Amino acid sequence: MRSTRRETSPPLQRIRRRRGADGGIYEARTRDIVVRVAPVYLPEESAPEEGLYLWSYTVEIENHGVETVHLVARRWAITDAFNRCSEVEGSGVVGEQPELKPREAFRYVSSCPLPTPSGAMRGHYQMMTEGGEVFEAEIPEFSLHLPGAARRYN
Repeated sequence: MRSTRRETSPPLQRIRRRRGADGGIYEARTRDIVVRVAPVYLPEESAPEEGLYLWSYTVEIENHGVETVHLVARRWAITDAFNRCSEVEGSGVVGEQPELKPREAFRYVSSCPLPTPSGAMRGHYQMMTEGGEVFEAEIPEFSLHLPGAARRYN
């Protein structure tokens, strides 16, 4: 991801949703950090008769800025179809605290079980610049739903 011009964007988050193979790619931008998420339902790993619905999601984090940043921590809010919310927080992602130099990206895959056939996730990453400034990079809210099923969250 090479760019010859410095992108200037406000510190406020911008969210976009683009169509993907399984429903969508969700995107948020905070400062010069772009976070994209692509969720996919995993029917072969789910057991609806036991109240288990499993999704995987791929996250890509891109640094469009001019300064190196570290992903220090994460915080997720997960909502099911009955509007029950749980929170998950911790250090880094998938056991790592990646460093993102300018024009670099980091990608990982994780999963989320739900007791209902639909829901949503949203959150933020705590980022730190080399100068020690800490800020939150938003993770866009994205839906988890069975392909072709009605959505019941929110």
